[in-house]
Parts: sequence; C-alpha cells; structure tokens
Amino acid sequence: MYPPDSIDSITADMKNKIIASGVGCCLVDLLYKNIDFNSHRLTPYFSKFSGDGGLYPGKLVLQEDFEKFSQTGLDSFMTTIAGDRDPDKINIGGPSIVSLIHASQMTNPQECEIHFYGKAGNDENGKYLEEYLARTPVFMKDFRLVDRRTPSTIVLSDPSYDNGHGERMFINTIGAAWDMKPEDLDDDFFMSDIVIFGGTAIVPNIHNNLFSLLKKAKKNGCMTIINTVYDFIHEKEAPDRRWPLGESDDTFAYTDILITDREEARRLSGCNDIASALDFFAGKKSRTVIITNGADDIHIYSDGSVFNTKGTFLLPVSDKIRAELKTVSAGDTTGCGDNFAGGLIGSLMNQKASGTSQPDLMEALSWAVVSGGFSCFYMGGTYFEEFYGEKVSKIIPYFDAYKRQISNQTS
Repeated sequence: MYPPDSIDSITADMKNKIIASGVGCCLVDLLYKNIDFNSHRLTPYFSKFSGDGGLYPGKLVLQEDFEKFSQTGLDSFMTTIAGDRDPDKINIGGPSIVSLIHASQMTNPQECEIHFYGKAGNDENGKYLEEYLARTPVFMKDFRLVDRRTPSTIVLSDPSYDNGHGERMFINTIGAAWDMKPEDLDDDFFMSDIVIFGGTAIVPNIHNNLFSLLKKAKKNGCMTIINTVYDFIHEKEAPDRRWPLGESDDTFAYTDILITDREEARRLSGCNDIASALDFFAGKKSRTVIITNGADDIHIYSDGSVFNTKGTFLLPVSDKIRAELKTVSAGDTTGCGDNFAGGLIGSLMNQKASGTSQPDLMEALSWAVVSGGFSCFYMGGTYFEEFYGEKVSKIIPYFDAYKRQISNQTS
C-alpha cells in the first residue's frame, strides 16, 4: 500500500498539496485478447443499427441489452467465441479510476494527492477491487461495497483490426454503479483543487446531475474535468438525438477541460466531423476540448483561460511508440484513452504544484499522448508498479522523443 496510509496524515498534509478528487466508472475488466472480429462465430452478434444491443468495434453495450439482442446468455456467448478459456487478464478498469491511478503514478505524493469516490458489489470482484486498489497511489476517500453486483466489463480485443492499429468491443454490467449518487460526494470533494468526472455515462445518477455538480464545484473555485465514455444508455433510448451531458447544455460552460474521443464527440455534439464538434463545444463555452482519434491526430481547442495556449490545432500520436508497437504484441489498446486523460491530469497537477499560474498546454498534451500510447505495451488499462516511480521512468524516454518529434514538425 502507498503512503500515507491514514486519514490523519492525509488531512494534515492536504493544505500543502494539490488535491484532485474523482468520481465515475470503476470496475473489473475481464480481458480477452486475439479475438478475431471477422470470425464467423462473432459476426452474427454485430449490431444491425445504432442502439439495438449488438456489438460494434470501439463501442460499449450493456449486458442486458446484448442478451436481448443475441437471445443468449452472456456466459453462453463467451463459450461460443472463447471456448473454455479464462480471461487473459483481470484488471482494474473504468475511465475514472484508470485515469486517476495513472495520474497518481505520474505525480509526487509529497506534492499531489488524488482521491476517489465510488461503490462496488460485496462479491468476489468487489473484493478484488478493494485489494488491488490498495496497491495503487490513489487514496480511496469513500469507496464502499454494497449489496449489488460489482460493475464489470468484458473487453474483446482484436490487435489486427483497423490495419493493425487494434480495436476493442465492450460488454458492460453497471451493477453497483447504479447506487452512486450526488449525495455520496462530501464537502471535501467540492473543496479540491481539481474535480474529475470520468466515464459517468455508466454511473447514471452522477451523469444525469453533472451540471449541478459542476456548478457547485466551480462555485468553490475548483478546476473541472470531464473525460467521457460511450453513452449506450442514451444511444439506446434515442439513437436519432445527440447525447445529453448532465441536465442541460449548460454543463459545457462549467467544464474547464473536456476529453473525449471522435465517436463520443460526434454524438455529444450532434455533428458529423471533429472540426464541427470542436466548434459546437466552443460555442457552448467549454474552455478546453481535446478529441482523440485512435492512431490519428488529436484535435484541440483552447480559449486561453485554463492553459497558456489559445486556438484550434492538431497534434500527432507518438512516432516512437507507433514504430515500437509494430514489433510488440504483448499489450492491447484497452485503457489508451483513460491513460491519455491521466497523463494530462498528472501533468496539470505537477505544473500547479510547481506554482505555475497558467499551465503549459503542450506540456500536458505531450504527457497525455505518450501515456496513452505507452498503455499499448501492456494488457489492460492499469499498470501495477513494483516501486514508486517505475512507470514514469519507463515513459520519460517516450516523452523526450515526442517533444523532439513535435518540435521538428513545427520548426
């Protein structure tokens, strides 16, 4: 377990640290690699139209909807496509907790501290989460086991999909995440330097109240960050309408940093392309918007109020990581977006801890890019360190190479 290991020591140090508090998706990932998305065993389970409950590369479907679509139980489906094999890996997953774990591994615990609020089931998977979360630097500020099933996601990974760039499909069980509600967030949450809402589309009672929660955080002077996940609930309810984010579009104006991927940006904005989506979010007064696009360029908008850069621009992925991935097959793309978000959060906290009044956006994005890319070298989103500083020491060479790469491209 990472120090400090008591609430007393944490309380004593809080006033001297940058504190980030997060809530959102935290679950058990059951990872199956080398699943051929073109297999005749799998293709009958593919979606016929949006929101019908079928599988689709890069997207998430809820267990109950998938079972209705496929007219088979989840266990029977897994036997069909994976036989009797166990998951290749069981890991901590979820856009909220994975990004926070990574951010905590990128920061100095004497200067920065990350708190998480969440719930899991009082079952085997819940006990797994309790045990393994204790092996990370994140302080579980309020994490409880309740009488529901622990949230989980079956992750099907095909590393050869999309011309070798890889892709995943997800079958999610919400379970105990239904029990996480706004009243579970205490005053300390809203007194943090940074509050982070991650993957709340599968923590419905938090997601549906995002505007109220963000408004309360901004009233207390918090910096606010949202990193999204595919919103299958609203996609199923109204596939012809754009997804809501909280109670109204006012949510965007209370968001300092919005991190999303291409498909999620498209559905949140109702736009067909990334450039139009950026214009939409800017028009709704989001201060910084970052849209990832798989192995393609990242699209960024900044109004100059949060970071030291103003405008709309593109950034590439890491050439060094891209080249090395052609010769490495041990990992998968699970958690790339989550670690990307964590890299940005970690850099932001480090910069604030150093006394920077307005953080450097290119610095934060560089850490985000290499953090997301590095997650492809191991399986699952969460990397368990053997010692403090292990992960950041492995990422630094990629960071240095990436800074040279983008410097050469802009010089």
